[in-house]
Amino acid sequence: MVTFLPTPIGNLQDISFHTLEVLERCEVLLCEDTRVTKKLLSLLIERRFLKNKIYQYIPFHTHNQSEFLKQVSLDFFSQDIAFLSDAGMPCISDPGVELVRFLQTNALEYEVVGGISALTLAVAFSGIVEKEFTFLGFPPHKKKERLENFVENFKSAYPLVYYESPHRLLETLEMMCEVDSQRVVFVAKELTKKYQQTYKGTLQEVLEQLQKTSIKGEWVVVLENKKETEKEKTLTQEMIYLLDIPPKIKAKILSKLNNKPASEYYDLLCQK
Repeated sequence: MVTFLPTPIGNLQDISFHTLEVLERCEVLLCEDTRVTKKLLSLLIERRFLKNKIYQYIPFHTHNQSEFLKQVSLDFFSQDIAFLSDAGMPCISDPGVELVRFLQTNALEYEVVGGISALTLAVAFSGIVEKEFTFLGFPPHKKKERLENFVENFKSAYPLVYYESPHRLLETLEMMCEVDSQRVVFVAKELTKKYQQTYKGTLQEVLEQLQKTSIKGEWVVVLENKKETEKEKTLTQEMIYLLDIPPKIKAKILSKLNNKPASEYYDLLCQK
């Protein structure tokens, strides 16, 4: 049987008795990164949370999961196996979903142990979410797709939760400001760790604060939902012309808006 285990996102003491019990029982560990799992278990043994034992560490991540599942024998899953992502809850912006589907398809037994997640911690921290919310993971990498994502999702009646990396955070907040600079936002980094930091205010206020400080670490962004009395905000052609983004991206957005070739707008923009 496979047991999906949550792991601490920072503070080692967040490990649960249930997780430790499974680790005591299992000898085979499927890991997003074997190095990270080995370090975690070494710390647990050092702090005497876990007894020293020999494990078989097997990498299982987004780059090898398909090939692994094609080749593995179903008999492999007759063992006691634990799956661990690098930090937090498997399957939430982490590997594990493909393994769950494989086990379901082949009627193989599995279990999921409850535990800590940056998502649920940030939601509770924010003071924004009362009940429903929409989790959207990491925004798209391409600027055009990211801006379109924000324009569309800022219309939601539910609070939005994103993950974001430190090297893209400021750019992402700047794009969000282009859509609605007065939307209330809560951002948090390094939750449960020594250098945990949280900020709350309008997007413009938080962006200005973060431009003056270190933004190293992984971030969670919680955005207030669109209020019922709030007028729907959409990007007009005039607003797109004013956006501080590269002409090529601007031309593609205008092209999609007006159903005309992007080259026409690109030539026009380059003449200005």
